[in-house]
Amino acid sequence: MTAAPVPDQAPTRTRYWVLFLLCLLAMITYMDRAANGSAKKAIMEDLGVGEEDFFWVLIAFQLAYAMFEIPSGWLGDTRGPRSTLLRVVLWWSLFVGLTGFVGTSYLGGVYLGFTALIVIQFFFGVGEAGAFPNIAKALYNWFPAADRGFAKSIIWMSARFMGGLTPLVWVVLTDWKIGGIHKPDADGVTTGLSWRGAMWLFASVAAVWCFVFYFVFRNKPSEHPLVNEAERAEIDVGRIEAKGPVQVPWGKLVRSRNLWAICFMYVVTNFCWYFLMYFLPRTLQTEFKKWTEEPNGRILLALLAGCPLLIGMFGCLLGGTLSDRYIRRTGDRKWGRRLFGMIGYGGAGLCYFAAAGVKLADPDNLFLFAFFLVLMGFMNDLIMAPAWAVCQDIGRDYAATVSGAMNMFGNLVGAVSTLLITGLLMKKYPGTQGILICFTMYGVVYFLGVGLWLLIDPTKPIAGDSEPASRPVQATEESETVTG
Repeated sequence: MTAAPVPDQAPTRTRYWVLFLLCLLAMITYMDRAANGSAKKAIMEDLGVGEEDFFWVLIAFQLAYAMFEIPSGWLGDTRGPRSTLLRVVLWWSLFVGLTGFVGTSYLGGVYLGFTALIVIQFFFGVGEAGAFPNIAKALYNWFPAADRGFAKSIIWMSARFMGGLTPLVWVVLTDWKIGGIHKPDADGVTTGLSWRGAMWLFASVAAVWCFVFYFVFRNKPSEHPLVNEAERAEIDVGRIEAKGPVQVPWGKLVRSRNLWAICFMYVVTNFCWYFLMYFLPRTLQTEFKKWTEEPNGRILLALLAGCPLLIGMFGCLLGGTLSDRYIRRTGDRKWGRRLFGMIGYGGAGLCYFAAAGVKLADPDNLFLFAFFLVLMGFMNDLIMAPAWAVCQDIGRDYAATVSGAMNMFGNLVGAVSTLLITGLLMKKYPGTQGILICFTMYGVVYFLGVGLWLLIDPTKPIAGDSEPASRPVQATEESETVTG
């Protein structure tokens, strides 16, 4: 156990620069992912494939994203998040760049068609799978337990901010020039940045981040030259470091009922939320066509499509902050995590029901329809920081692996099923009928999620599931997660 902070030395604040870098990574992750929803019409037109079949591309991404969560988390736990994050970000930036070549024969005369796009998106998902588990590991290493919920909420706030802003950024990059919306030239061709150019720009941003990250980040505060003893003491107070290399207890992970409850809980978010990321932008354009006839209307729809994520970022911040505050005041870590997860899921389900009701009763009411979807995004995101903080609570030295297990299961079952079900439903029942079916289904699933939170106990770590959940508060790792 480490000593208290050095009294005559002002602590450095290097951990906040680390947090800033990780927030940028979360933003880039969602920017690159959300670009698919904005670019799909242009991509499919260049490929000569119907836009309604784009969900196969999304399924390929989500399958890979789910399958490689645990391996990426294991790498972060055993080899450190620094080398793992550098590898995965460089990997996915390569495949974001390759996406810009589909529909062409630029690469050695080889034509990249729809099948190539699916393969490219699969490998893009392989890379992105490593981001959030290793962010969780980095936060575990760099932040004291009392600040981990808050730090995780800042990460998700940043991710949602960029995910929500991307549809608007995309319109600005591809439809705008200095002075306003692009006008077709004499040949009827716009002079703006093509969707390919936008993809290459996004890929380059990720590559630049890797360059900066290489020089700034270290796996632990003890390895960083700019961290003084006082800051290390602040970060490590009460922490019990693992002796020797971390050995992930796979048997305990598989047998942990707590971890299985977390995994099924996270299925709910992935099943119900991905409509906002991949289907909402185009749904608004097709269901409220009169707004697409004017440039300002297109900008409005792009902004509304991103608003559930933009407002959701405040849900991320509020959920983590309130969870930590509740635990500090009551000492009850179990309900400090559960309560805001249950409120978030219950509220999100009601919002989906309300949005379906609006579409049924007043199908042309864009603003009321969008209002309930925006509120749904906020309510869903109340659970994000508590959910990921629970993984740190029970995972500790295996935080990346536990986070990866939750994200893998959630994406594999939740995201893939909703993309497949929603994609097929929207294809078979276009328009209001498909929306009503999907939204009713999502609302029911959210209410099932409320019950799943009751099965989660953040006071039982993976390494000690058989130990009593209640014990005296001590300055050890057990008490550390009480406030984290």
